[in-house]
Amino acid sequence: MITSLPVFIGVTIVLFGGCAFMTGQALAVTWRPWWQIVPYGLMLGAADRFLGYALFGGDLLSPSGWLLDSAVIVAIAAAFRLTRARRMADQYPWLVRRTGPFSWRDLGS
Repeated sequence: MITSLPVFIGVTIVLFGGCAFMTGQALAVTWRPWWQIVPYGLMLGAADRFLGYALFGGDLLSPSGWLLDSAVIVAIAAAFRLTRARRMADQYPWLVRRTGPFSWRDLGS
């Protein structure tokens, strides 16, 4: 499934997690829909599997490893919601109020 825990932490969480965080922010800043995180996360998961294979001798064609890596990457891309909540509160202070790091509410309701 995964090559080793240090490789998983270093490559998947640190390197590709940073890429996923920036991807989520980029999608939120350009006002793209949330579901676009999934295909980008799957592509980053494939790149993560290849890097683990090329540098550390991991399994390239491991579906369970790819799904695990992709799931972690998509979860880290929750930066989308952080950025979207911040942007909504900053750009539309007369319409919405931020209620937490991931949410906002309409002032009219």
